[in-house]
Amino acid sequence: MEAGVLISAPPITASAAEFRAALPHGGVLLGIDTGTKTIGTATCDAGWRFATPGKPIPKGKFARDRAAIEGIVAERKVAGLVIGLPLNMDGSESPRSQSARAYARNLGVLGLPVLLWDERWSTASAERALIEQDISRARRVERIDSAAAATILQAAIDALAGSVL
Repeated sequence: MEAGVLISAPPITASAAEFRAALPHGGVLLGIDTGTKTIGTATCDAGWRFATPGKPIPKGKFARDRAAIEGIVAERKVAGLVIGLPLNMDGSESPRSQSARAYARNLGVLGLPVLLWDERWSTASAERALIEQDISRARRVERIDSAAAATILQAAIDALAGSVL
């Protein structure tokens, strides 16, 4: 590396347009919902049309969580991350928001752009969808974080598709 040449890190942003600019050719995205006991995951197709829930990751030490996420990134050739940003109902940030931002910074070692996406109502929306599918309460508990991750990711890709440059 030449002296004085800075290599910019991929952005961590809440702006769909800025995230879109970091991914000029699209690509598979990984949606993440950090629940209290599990990390919900979802992926979308490279054309950003539909999000699909993935396997939840049991929450543990960050190094183990990161390794599991790295495995998904490598397997699916993920181009960027969409992480749920828990905001208060009035849109203000909370300690959980700061935790999500710290999680995004920690995942920066993956070298991927990160979009922090408002996740208000994502769990409620995912729960309603699982109920409509007649999923039992026990199965809903297993699937809720990944269903919420898919809800978050779908909202983000809908916005990204509308912000085509």
